[in-house]
Amino acid sequence: MIDIAATLCVATCLIHLLFVFLHVAPPSTISKRFQDRINAWIFPLFEQNWKLFAPNPESFNQKISVRTMHTTRNGTRQVSDWFDLSALDDAAVRHSVFPSHTAQNTLRRAWTSYLETHGGNDQPHSDRARMMQEYLSNIAADRVAAHRRGPFQSVQLRVRTRPIAASAAEGNPQQTTPPREEVRHLPWWEVTPRAN
Repeated sequence: MIDIAATLCVATCLIHLLFVFLHVAPPSTISKRFQDRINAWIFPLFEQNWKLFAPNPESFNQKISVRTMHTTRNGTRQVSDWFDLSALDDAAVRHSVFPSHTAQNTLRRAWTSYLETHGGNDQPHSDRARMMQEYLSNIAADRVAAHRRGPFQSVQLRVRTRPIAASAAEGNPQQTTPPREEVRHLPWWEVTPRAN
């Protein structure tokens, strides 16, 4: 029994390493042929990029909030107040000596991937877009369920984006007008009903 489990673990590790290699390596006949399978394995949990070596500094602050909706037995819809998911992530990082990578980046990367696949249109046009929408809604639903009481069947996200003002260069006065904040409300998404 232990031999079977060990063999299964080794096989899974080898397959994982092969898929990651094919994902980050330059395109080849094999990676092109199996691209759908490779992407299904890699995204969203094992995505690879090279920003560790050349990070792109953030040029804006984003605050992502969520609210929930519950339909009662008599058909009345109850909508909750907004719950600040970004503040929850910030607190987890700020009060931890060794913050985890997931606490710092899960929500932010899910939003970035959502933008890449949807743009300004909230309609998914590919399987990856639908997957990113589901991933983002599941993150929001799981975090709300862990921190708030009450059942809900749908979630809606609100994203507040404020550009970071450029620092004052030598000889140039600092910008006096605060950057304009943009607010984007995503559609209501049904999630697996949760009660806590």
